[in-house]
Amino acid sequence: MTTQPSKKLETFPNPKSERDYTIRIELPEFTCLCPLTGQPDFAHIRLEYVPHDSCLELKALKLYIWSFRDEGGFHEALTNQILDDIIAACSPRFARVTANFNVRGGTYPTIVAEFSAPGWQAPPQVVLP
Repeated sequence: MTTQPSKKLETFPNPKSERDYTIRIELPEFTCLCPLTGQPDFAHIRLEYVPHDSCLELKALKLYIWSFRDEGGFHEALTNQILDDIIAACSPRFARVTANFNVRGGTYPTIVAEFSAPGWQAPPQVVLP
């Protein structure tokens, strides 16, 4: 079992590809480096996606998130890179990456990046009493 960071996102076949359902994954230990100062940045990443033919394997996702630890990048670029890599790995019907970064310079930036597959429409929200 590997214990090294990796940029490889692995997948497995979606067990219910005929149904729209949402997978939500909390990744509270994201770290990267500020590209200007080299200081560490910390974020809580939330991934939400509606799988199509494949789903993300969680151990590979953990190692992928870990791979950013020694990389510098602006919050906006990193959030969009994560989304792009998820799209490339599993071609979801929909995906959203929300990155809530910890305080830096008195600010708490939150970056949200979304993707919808061409022609896909979200089902209407069901509100129960």
